[in-house]
Amino acid sequence: MAREFDIVIYGATGYTGRLVAEHFLREYGDSPDAPKWAMAGRNPDKLAEVKREIGAPDSTPTIVADAADATSLAQMCEQAKVVISTVGPYQLYGEPLLAACAKSGTHYADLCGEPAWMRQMIDKYEADAKASGARISFSSGFDSIPFDLGVLMLQKEAQERFGAPCTTVRGRVRAMKGTFSGGTAASLAESMKAMARDPSLIKIMRSPFGLTPGFDGPDQPGGMVPKYESDLGKWAAPFVMAPINTKNVHRTNFLLGHPYGEDFRYDEMVLTSPGEAGKAAANAAAEMMKNPFGAKPPKPGEGPTPEERENGYYDVLFVGETEGGETLRYAVKGRYDPGYGSTSRMIGETGIGLLQSDAPGGIGTPGSILGEALVARLREHAEVTFEVEE
Repeated sequence: MAREFDIVIYGATGYTGRLVAEHFLREYGDSPDAPKWAMAGRNPDKLAEVKREIGAPDSTPTIVADAADATSLAQMCEQAKVVISTVGPYQLYGEPLLAACAKSGTHYADLCGEPAWMRQMIDKYEADAKASGARISFSSGFDSIPFDLGVLMLQKEAQERFGAPCTTVRGRVRAMKGTFSGGTAASLAESMKAMARDPSLIKIMRSPFGLTPGFDGPDQPGGMVPKYESDLGKWAAPFVMAPINTKNVHRTNFLLGHPYGEDFRYDEMVLTSPGEAGKAAANAAAEMMKNPFGAKPPKPGEGPTPEERENGYYDVLFVGETEGGETLRYAVKGRYDPGYGSTSRMIGETGIGLLQSDAPGGIGTPGSILGEALVARLREHAEVTFEVEE
């Protein structure tokens, strides 16, 4: 595509969008092969202000585009090979941009964790994206890259070691320090409102196969009841992000032609500790699932301090078992606050991955579109590790 910009960061004046811009400055600022990127948002004065605040060169291009102005979005897409969107909740603001990208052949990555909206967009724009060649990647941050790619890499290792995939995989968050983003909280609130307006969306939200149109796999583990896992020696509790991550893992398997098998079963939980203390913590976590963000959820645009982002981390273990009983453990670990510091790096690298990929157009996942190429980028540029645990 002969377009002016390799990558446009849409929503660059927001909290997360600013961090994505900082990632490009930090990783690629002086590199001769750096992508040509621009910052986009609806307020030109704010764009100029953010550009100064993050220390971007005066020559860094800016584009004025507004989610409420379809013409401005179309013009932005015509200038860009890839658009990274951090403007959510996506069910409120996302469709006009996604539609413009799908029709114009502009690749697209977002941070969406709103499965019902994602399914609606798949049904409406998949054909357009395939026809134009646009590669559309939802959920390109902490939800759901570590989980999607963690399962992908575990299954690759299982094939190499055992000659067969793991038919069951457990994703277990062993440790995590950081905050959920205001966008995640707002997305959950809007999803609840959408289901109240349209009860047909409830089925999509409840089903682990809500993002695999035409395919309904086997019954899946619930993951909502605390349980003791003897092989790990710890109690496991419900994980607030499991409803979106599990759907993306199954969509990757679906889009790749079921390399994990059509009978694949997957769930995610959070590990606490052994004994009665661990049981009490797991039960408390289950109770918190009724209101995961508390009385005062973070607002979009708000986030942790630079020190808090720097001191955050996450550690996710995947435990797989083949039909023949062979077992395998695989770990994904990341530096920085998962909801902001690491997420901004992950979506930035997804954008570059989409730019360099030769995958066909369509609405996919980071795992189905980029796979191991994105793993390599995250290892090199985002301080995320992927490794077998012996």
